[in-house]
Amino acid sequence: MGTRKINANRIVVKVGTSSLIHPNGAINLETFDQLAYTLSALNNQGKELILVSSGAMGVGLNKMHLKQRPAEIGAQQALSAIGQSELMTLFTQRFDHYLTDIAQVLLTHDIFDYPKSNKFVMDTFNCLLKDNVVPVVNENDTVATDELDHRTTFGDNDQLSAIVTSHMNADLLIVLSDIDGFYDQNPKKFTDAHLISEVSNVADDEFTVAGGSGSRFGTGGMHTKLLAAQRMLAEDRQMVLANGKDPQIIFDILAGKPVGTLFSKECVNHE
Repeated sequence: MGTRKINANRIVVKVGTSSLIHPNGAINLETFDQLAYTLSALNNQGKELILVSSGAMGVGLNKMHLKQRPAEIGAQQALSAIGQSELMTLFTQRFDHYLTDIAQVLLTHDIFDYPKSNKFVMDTFNCLLKDNVVPVVNENDTVATDELDHRTTFGDNDQLSAIVTSHMNADLLIVLSDIDGFYDQNPKKFTDAHLISEVSNVADDEFTVAGGSGSRFGTGGMHTKLLAAQRMLAEDRQMVLANGKDPQIIFDILAGKPVGTLFSKECVNHE
């Protein structure tokens, strides 16, 4: 596999809960640090970056010394509020270390549904990017209950990141998860699973392979990532799904190295 053609200046990076929280529920400080370092370095190169971060619930659980999500919506929202504050504290500390300013942007789906509120949010994003500030985006869980256990709004942060990529007319969406990319079967169940390096079309066959949801701390799974990829392909944008264990993989992605799975109309085939 040769060098890929990745041409991106405005980039949305989505990091999943599984990358920020260890399986035992503890915060993965190394990932926070390396993510801040990587995005700061790219910001210094003149790239426009938006970070969509999951993890508020997971960080909240850790902060309150809980092992599993409570059943009540109000309790889930309270944990998300606690976790969101802690999440931003962690990001602020690490981005400050690399001399990069960040801003919190909490969204609900209806913001994009109404032209006036949509314009205000887009203006906010554009002003932040113009000032070399990295927006850190999450769903506003304290007022949007749909993501948690009810009918979907964004549904999950994979969808949120795809919507932000669309509305901000970004060139590339990078989704960092706990898996190396998209496989022909579940690699956690089948040892002979094969990583598909490039995908030019997301059809029913891919969704059949995708299966169910992700970790106990997060809400997304491969299915939601394929929905995001499908949207990106329909809009002639690119998306890369890669392992977020070491966020410096973003450097490799932008250099065109064949890591993760590239979803692009320019891909010749699925292999």
